[in-house]
Amino acid sequence: MPHPLLPKLEAVARQTCAAHGCELRGVALLSHRIPMTLQVLVQRASGGEITLDNCAALSPPLAEALESEGLLTDEAYVLEVSSPGIGEELRDDRDFRSFRGFPVAVHFRDATGSASRCEGLLLERTASELQINQRGRTKRIPREAVIQVLLVTPAVES
Repeated sequence: MPHPLLPKLEAVARQTCAAHGCELRGVALLSHRIPMTLQVLVQRASGGEITLDNCAALSPPLAEALESEGLLTDEAYVLEVSSPGIGEELRDDRDFRSFRGFPVAVHFRDATGSASRCEGLLLERTASELQINQRGRTKRIPREAVIQVLLVTPAVES
């Protein structure tokens, strides 16, 4: 069950990100950690890469906004501001352009309707299909069959 403060935390993070030229990609409140951790994933609104300096610059205004809203005042917490990375889901066209050539895992429905998974290097997503490179061959998956596309660590071949 999601933490009851999550919608308020997301709203504050979204507003603060927008004011600093960033776009909110996700918020997670990890209350099982000691101290509790608030993870905020951001990307540049312009579509450019977000740097460590960008994340560090966003952290103080975000902490101040959370403080002024009176959120998370009951216990200590750690604020982590970062960019989406390995294990993150690719969602919009910008994600698919930005991560061309990166290793991905694709979850999709095969011709029989069964859930399947394959890995390869992301080539392209068009209006009709997703294309990945699997050992030099292009695998084409109909876009309507794609369930989820995740960034993964590259497979190491021995």
